Amino acid sequence: MLEKHTLIITVLNSSGVLARISGLLSQRGYNIESVIGAPTENPNIYKISLVVSGTEEHIEQITKQLNKLIDTIRVTDISHKDNYIVREYIILKLEVKEKNRSDFFNLARVFKANLIDVAMDHVILELAGSPRKIDRFIEMVHSYGIQEYIRSGEFAMAEYQTPKKGDNKNGD
Repeated sequence: MLEKHTLIITVLNSSGVLARISGLLSQRGYNIESVIGAPTENPNIYKISLVVSGTEEHIEQITKQLNKLIDTIRVTDISHKDNYIVREYIILKLEVKEKNRSDFFNLARVFKANLIDVAMDHVILELAGSPRKIDRFIEMVHSYGIQEYIRSGEFAMAEYQTPKKGDNKNGD
C-alpha cells in the first residue's frame, strides 16, 4: 500500500548534493512531493526533508540507495504513524473587500494566522501548522479570493527516538 513518508537526510554541505538526491529518486521513477533543505546548528551539515509516497519496500530501497551517496551522513524515515511532528508553512495573498474584512480577520484569528500586510484591496498573511490545518484554512478563505499563495511543503521531526539494539550513548 502506498503511504506518505518523510525522509530526513542528514548530509555534508557540498555543491550538488540535492541534485544527486533528486537524480537518484527520478532515475528510479519516484516523485518527490516536497523537499526542503536547510543548514543545521553546524553550517557544514544540512538536513533535507523529503516527502515521497511508496510502499514500505520502496521506501526501504530508497533509504538504502540514499545511504550509499557519498555526502549522506544518515537517512531517517519518519513513517507518519507515530512519534513525529509534521508542519507546513504558507504565505497567502487574499482579496478582502471592506464589507467582509471583520469576518475575515475573525477567521484568521481562529486559525492563528499572522497578518504580514494589510492594504485596501488585499491582505497578506502567514500560517504554520499541520498540512491538514493548512488545507482547511485554504478551503475556508477560498471564497474571499485567493490571489496567490506559496506553501513550504511538509517538514518533520521525530519527537523522540528509541535507541536501536547495540546503540551506546557513550560511544563505547
